[in-house]
Amino acid sequence: MANATDTAGVAGGGGELRRAIDWTGAFWVASGVPALVLFSIGGIGGLAGTAAFLVWIISMVMGFIQSFTYAEISGLFPNKSGGASVYGATAWLRYGKLLAPVSVWCNWLAWTPVLSLGCAIAAAYIINAVAPLPVFGADSPEVKAWLADAANATAITGKTVEESTQLAIDALVAGATPALRSWELAGGSVFGLATWSINSYFVIGAVLMLIVFAIQHRGILGTASVQKWIGLLVIIPMLIVGIVPLLNGSVNYDNFVNPVPATGNWEIGGWTYFFAALFIAAWSTYAFETAICYTSEFRDPKRDTFKAIFYAGLLCLLIYSLVPFTFQGFLGAAGMVEPGIVNGDGVANAMARMVAGGEGLIERIFVMIMILALMLAIMTAMAGSSRTLYQGSVDGWLPSYLTHVNSHGAPTRAMWTDLVFNLFVLSVAVADATGFFTILAISNCGYIVFNFLNLNAGWIHRVDSGHIERPYRAPTIILALGTILAFVNAFLMGAGAKAWNPNINVLLWALIIIAAIIPIFIYRHYIRDGGRFPDHMLTDLGLEGQNLGERKAGIMPYVVILAGIAVVLIADRLFPLPG
Repeated sequence: MANATDTAGVAGGGGELRRAIDWTGAFWVASGVPALVLFSIGGIGGLAGTAAFLVWIISMVMGFIQSFTYAEISGLFPNKSGGASVYGATAWLRYGKLLAPVSVWCNWLAWTPVLSLGCAIAAAYIINAVAPLPVFGADSPEVKAWLADAANATAITGKTVEESTQLAIDALVAGATPALRSWELAGGSVFGLATWSINSYFVIGAVLMLIVFAIQHRGILGTASVQKWIGLLVIIPMLIVGIVPLLNGSVNYDNFVNPVPATGNWEIGGWTYFFAALFIAAWSTYAFETAICYTSEFRDPKRDTFKAIFYAGLLCLLIYSLVPFTFQGFLGAAGMVEPGIVNGDGVANAMARMVAGGEGLIERIFVMIMILALMLAIMTAMAGSSRTLYQGSVDGWLPSYLTHVNSHGAPTRAMWTDLVFNLFVLSVAVADATGFFTILAISNCGYIVFNFLNLNAGWIHRVDSGHIERPYRAPTIILALGTILAFVNAFLMGAGAKAWNPNINVLLWALIIIAAIIPIFIYRHYIRDGGRFPDHMLTDLGLEGQNLGERKAGIMPYVVILAGIAVVLIADRLFPLPG
């Protein structure tokens, strides 16, 4: 077995990943995860109603329990990077060659849209700052002049005073809106699922992506150094937002009385919405597992791996419990579903009001913090998802061109792949809110599939590779709880995925996109590599060449998969949408 302190694994093209960081470096790279709460806090409030704060707490506790399984299996592979999907995929490899690449592919599908979704929100903040929408009140001279203009008489005939006033405001806003906000080069539809647009938001988002690419081009050590300082500038204000409103009286505790979903009751439709909220929250709350994406870049993987995921999990547990609680306490259920909260570009204003009770300078400061938070999340996503692609290529599951690493130890071709894919996704995300949440829901289906396979990989590795040294060994009861939660997550996906775009079959489209890995893997493995895996792939498990090891778990892995599919289908049938 290769010495874990000597090499970071096998790479091709232009070098290899470098052992350049300790657990604190991975912690700072993962520090962008708390910012993911900003992606869906409004959408979850829209479905979970006054029970939204419970969604975040429950989901975060589930994610923290699951992380102990990931910490154990990652410790088995000191010479791999790419995260839990790579480490768990090796457990399934014995039981079916197609299962391993599905795990890696699903993890990448879940992580990579953070780039585009984060850039879409950040672009909205920038445009709001440089080209704000004009504001007209009911008593504005412009509104009175519009209503008095004879040319508008027909438009307001038969309308109430309030309706006429709103019509005047809408017309004046439309006429005075800066061109930057409405400029569009091209647009269209994506298979009837959503629309796409090359507009000003897209251009700004693309520039932000390129900036992140340039930072990460310097390798993991440079990335960790940059993210440490950005992380401090983001995490401290988020903690302030989570704590200060509890002290200054901004939280109205009446907003937590009688928690119910948006339907107003706990009948079947209400539970569907609650499960849908738990389903989408997982995309954010479980994501700190990215802290173990860098095992082969740790100076001491035996010591650093567990510490990285454990302390990243504690940070997320704190922020994901505090921030949604204070948001709901301040805004109430109605305020949580305001357009600016749902699409993300009004969150800074809400934060300013929660902490300082006003706008002006404080709001501008929070706008900058929000942009930094989103950049932090984007950098975290590119670092983790590109290494998933890289390690999947090194291990023979994904196209071989992704194996290339530059002189700084950065997997640049994987990063370029992330970038190009996300430019397309960005064009959908900036078109409308429906596209944003459709992407999020389909992406999260991939995340739940990855989660299911890898939580079960914990006990499979125990059975098949119990003799391999484990730097960290999770308590058996925690490992068992992780396995149970794998089925709970499958249930949440079956019950709740449909709620995020009732106009399409989210589960079906997710299945189609997940299945896209099959022809990719068949080409790489059977055509290009002649049906052979790289000899080094299972070295960490004491296996050489094409020896995949004994199937000690028997038929149980297959039973688990069939049971998981059954849970999804039953949940989908038992929990229809309200009405």
